[in-house]
Amino acid sequence: MTAVLRAQQAAPVSAQGLKTGAHATRLAVLTMAWSIAAAITLWLAHRAGFGNASTALRLAGALVLAGGSVLLQYACQRYAPAGDGPEPHGLRLLMATGLGLLMLYAAEFACVALGIPAILLPAPSQVVQALWAQRQLLAADAMQTIVRAMLPGWLLGSALAIVTAVLCDRFSFLRRGLLPLGHFIAALPIVGLAPIFVMWFGFDWPSKAAIALVVTFFPVLINTAAGLQQAGAMERDLMHAYAASPMQTLRWLTLPAALPFIFNGLRITVPLALIGAIVAEFFGTPIVGMGFRMSVSLGQMAMPMVWAEIVVAAVIAMALVALLVALERRLTFWHPSLRT
Repeated sequence: MTAVLRAQQAAPVSAQGLKTGAHATRLAVLTMAWSIAAAITLWLAHRAGFGNASTALRLAGALVLAGGSVLLQYACQRYAPAGDGPEPHGLRLLMATGLGLLMLYAAEFACVALGIPAILLPAPSQVVQALWAQRQLLAADAMQTIVRAMLPGWLLGSALAIVTAVLCDRFSFLRRGLLPLGHFIAALPIVGLAPIFVMWFGFDWPSKAAIALVVTFFPVLINTAAGLQQAGAMERDLMHAYAASPMQTLRWLTLPAALPFIFNGLRITVPLALIGAIVAEFFGTPIVGMGFRMSVSLGQMAMPMVWAEIVVAAVIAMALVALLVALERRLTFWHPSLRT
């Protein structure tokens, strides 16, 4: 009897597994067919030359684009969680990757088939060629802008902001006087501050690091100050009843409660600091740097190089944000938003 019950319980599981496997096989076949169709249409468009694609080829490209959209929708429906369950991270990665490839195909085919000038929108293949041909120059620019300017300013600005927020939480006059000022300074335009800081700190990396510090300091300060207020009165009274010192209360209560807010501020300021450093290089820099290279390439109408710098900056910023997300998950595993 026990064996029969086990067989009956295992049968639906096996059927579900076969059904899932059939969907995965069908999706793999459809994806391969779409990839082949996309490669053929791109090859024919490049063979015809920029702007010389026939009407039939342009229609075929539009059909391939529509087919890719339908394929993504099919994959999303088949692998979406049932009910109100959490969305699996694999599905998010699949959708993001698929949509990114679809957008790259659309941009490449449109640029080649419609003959869009490179000065308006270079084809992704041209950007990839620039990335490979100028990889050493791009690496030197990234080293100057990100490693020497953005990261020191971001790290120092974040550290100073967290310390200042702790002081604001300890002394109410600082909180009431500094936080409104922080909202005001955070609203100042980077374009106005950049030339002033270049005049103050010179043309090399310190002026760019100072810009990164300023654009980092106040968002992190505001988020950290809000996070330090998350500890309730009951928890604070309990720490007081245990005769905990202010440092012990900070270490064991208020600072852990503020960690999600701190990481939120850090994630926000990574692209802000990078943008600030790049914009500052437009107003004076040595003959190296991402902003300098963009300015020179714009003057030379070398748009693939401009887009190559944009791609490098975006990839590095995404990598830094991903590292922060991984560190946040490790340190704030207890938070309700990370329990699923």
